[in-house]
Amino acid sequence: MLYEHILTEKDEEMERLKRNSQRLAESMQSSLDSEVRSRNDTMRVKKKMEGDLNEIDIQLSHSNRKTAEGPETAKERPGTAQECNNAAEDMKEQAAMVDRRNSLMVAETEGLTVALEQTERGRIVGEHKLVDTSERTLGTDLVAVQGEVDDIVQEARNTEEKAKKHITDAAMMAEELKKEQDTSSHLERMKNLEVTVKDLQHCLDKAENLAMKGGKKQHQKLEGRGKQRRGVDAVKGVRKYERRVKELTYKTEKDKKIVGRLQDLVDKLQLKVKAYKRQAEEAEEPSNSHMSKFRKVQHELDEKEERADVTETQVNKLMAKGRDAGQEHTTDLLLNLGCIGNGTLFP
Repeated sequence: MLYEHILTEKDEEMERLKRNSQRLAESMQSSLDSEVRSRNDTMRVKKKMEGDLNEIDIQLSHSNRKTAEGPETAKERPGTAQECNNAAEDMKEQAAMVDRRNSLMVAETEGLTVALEQTERGRIVGEHKLVDTSERTLGTDLVAVQGEVDDIVQEARNTEEKAKKHITDAAMMAEELKKEQDTSSHLERMKNLEVTVKDLQHCLDKAENLAMKGGKKQHQKLEGRGKQRRGVDAVKGVRKYERRVKELTYKTEKDKKIVGRLQDLVDKLQLKVKAYKRQAEEAEEPSNSHMSKFRKVQHELDEKEERADVTETQVNKLMAKGRDAGQEHTTDLLLNLGCIGNGTLFP
């Protein structure tokens, strides 16, 4: 659940970055459209100014021609001298008005140029700030994702080490179980020995009975010769068998206790082996799950890096397009202003 939450957050951040990039592209496009409109307006103002200047130039030419014809007309028609002077004054006033309008238009053009330059500088600064912010945010996100991926890889490695340790412990338990099984075989042989001891005990009892019966018969038959010696030998044999039986009985009881303890140990070891096997299987399942989640996270990280590269490429293209359009606009405006300053519009 933690990894899914992290991936969801990263998806949301990538979506926000994508939306910011789209807004940046739209803002740049709107700025570009505004610059194009400003350029078109400037071109219209320029054409209007050129038309006005042409009209003023034509009027000025007519005025100069009339002014030049004024003295001759005055000689021929002395009565109209005052009218010619008045017309000349009017022409001078119109020329002064044309000069003032020209100065105002030049000042307005210079103001538009300064405003355009300020707008271009503001646009470039805003683009740089936005690109720097986007790059820093993307770099921080990539570093965070890489750190989370490293943590997941380390956790997977730790889980794998634990699984290997459990498998090693299970192998050791299996080896101990094998040893205990060998011990159980030894105990089985001890049980067989116990059966043999019981058989010997039975034979001893029979021998004792036979000895007692034989002693009685010999006592009755021989009446005395060798009676004491044989009786002593029989008693010694019986006592010897009794001691042997007691020793075997004690050893058998001791072996029974050892067998019981070893059987308990075998049962405990079998339970431990089963528990270790179960733990190893349980540890192997999270390890496989972590590895699959790691591969999934790595694949999604690669896809996000590719999307980020595509977004960055689109932003760079839009920035280059905006810069080219701004440079062309500024160059055309400066060329037009240069034409005005060189007097191209004034024949």
